[in-house]
Amino acid sequence: MGHGHAHGAGTAAGPQRRRLGVVLVLTVGVLVAEVVGAVLSGSLALLADAGHMATDAAGIALALGAVTLAQRPARGRRTFGWQRAEILAAVVNGILLLGVAGYVLVEAVRRIGNPPEVGSGLMLGIAVVGLAVNLIGLAVLHRGRGESLNMRGAYLEVLADALGSVAVIVAAVVIAATGWTPADTVASLVIGCLVLPRAWHLLRDALDVLLEAAPRGVDLDEVRAHILAVDGVVGVHDLHAWTITSGLPVLSAHVVVTDEALAAGHGGRVLDALCVCLGDHFDMAHCTFQLEAGTHATHEAPVHD
Repeated sequence: MGHGHAHGAGTAAGPQRRRLGVVLVLTVGVLVAEVVGAVLSGSLALLADAGHMATDAAGIALALGAVTLAQRPARGRRTFGWQRAEILAAVVNGILLLGVAGYVLVEAVRRIGNPPEVGSGLMLGIAVVGLAVNLIGLAVLHRGRGESLNMRGAYLEVLADALGSVAVIVAAVVIAATGWTPADTVASLVIGCLVLPRAWHLLRDALDVLLEAAPRGVDLDEVRAHILAVDGVVGVHDLHAWTITSGLPVLSAHVVVTDEALAAGHGGRVLDALCVCLGDHFDMAHCTFQLEAGTHATHEAPVHD
């Protein structure tokens, strides 16, 4: 006997998709400008910030793609629809970003003691434009940042972009005022150090989902205790919890109930109690339970905890 229980993770509304789309266009525009500016000015800090912007553009694109794909109905062999597409894209994104951050840090170290000439004027101009665009993006996302985790994540991505632009502006001003070109190297090191841990966390979280690790914040021992506390339940085994995509944790378990509960036809009551319990305490988006008598375990090989 199985039971599915959904909690309203829902999909983002049209206004959320429009906000994400606007910010993505702005971010990509600044990214292109910074790459061109880095080539023309010789600024590694601009190139590092461009890599930082690429991180955030990819994150915003993933959020937008996840919102869009999540609305497509599951059909045929794809019983969960296209929800895992976000995770696959995140793995690719994380690998590329680790490469970008590694290149920036290695190049910055190579420039120590031998800084090249840097066109501080062009560097400053592009960084100021980038900061202005980031501030516009923050204003666009400000109202919707509390509506969903996707929107909040996008808001934080753009905020990080703004901080990177500030680092480039400071370096450009220092170079223009003092001629101390190592400031460009220092700024690139700072930005590279910002990108590296975020890329690693993104890759690690995506791999956890693909390896079907238990969702963060879900203690399976605590889940087991809550299941066993339901009236009529005497045991639980084959307990599994994993994540389909961001914000969609799922759980399955074989739940052993008393013979009296099964004989009296109280299976539905036990299922309802289990789903309410896990929904209230753990916010599991989808739960599937198999109710069985104690003697049924002998028909399962092997039985897992």
